[in-house]
Amino acid sequence: MSQIEVKDLNVWFDQNHALKNVSMDIEEKRITAIIGPSGCGKSTFIRTLNRMNDTIPSCMVKGSIKVDGTDIYDPEVDVTQVRRRIGMVFQKPNPFPKSIYENVVFAPRIHGIKGKKELDAIVERSLRRAALWDEVKDRLDRSAYDLSGGQQQRLCIARALAIEPEIILFDEPCSALDPIATAKIEALLEDLRKDYTAVIVTHNMQQAARVADSTAFFYLGELIEHGETSQLFERPDKELTEQYITGRMG
Repeated sequence: MSQIEVKDLNVWFDQNHALKNVSMDIEEKRITAIIGPSGCGKSTFIRTLNRMNDTIPSCMVKGSIKVDGTDIYDPEVDVTQVRRRIGMVFQKPNPFPKSIYENVVFAPRIHGIKGKKELDAIVERSLRRAALWDEVKDRLDRSAYDLSGGQQQRLCIARALAIEPEIILFDEPCSALDPIATAKIEALLEDLRKDYTAVIVTHNMQQAARVADSTAFFYLGELIEHGETSQLFERPDKELTEQYITGRMG
């Protein structure tokens, strides 16, 4: 079942037409990978899904993105609620300069949760879901900066999970990590798909093949092809997709 429906999406930054007439459906409780060469619009695309591009003054968005039937670009829609439902994890781990505990409770506190017992429960639940609890449970008051890069990225995932989103966007979450840390994030993604819809931008095609149920290939701001991951990698419909996957492009 489609949870996100993108129709005729166009994005400009000043004169740069970054996304051109993109239409695709993203299914519930599956992992969708977005692949393509640098500068093809991958990150711009997922940043439209929770209106992160709104923070860039030169950005103009046209078209519609419906999440569970509601157009998130409707002027009546509360952007804060959109971002609560649709969490995001960025390319480089970006923990706040606070303790591990305070990183996780930051957003729940903003949303009005104040009781220590409830916050403690959120911290444990979120860190368990991010496969980090056993590594940090005895040092929750320590700085997040004391963690390794891979642990910091899992903390950022826990922070995104703390407000119980329905959808999580990952913008190249492993590009700054070593292979062992990357394997832990991929195992975590596999686990999260039971309860969440995930969209992951990755420059690593092997990663897309390993973790994604469906894959979309973008090129020069256009969606070239979107389908089941195995089919797209083994029997792509479009010549351009095959050229990219086999390394014959450029």
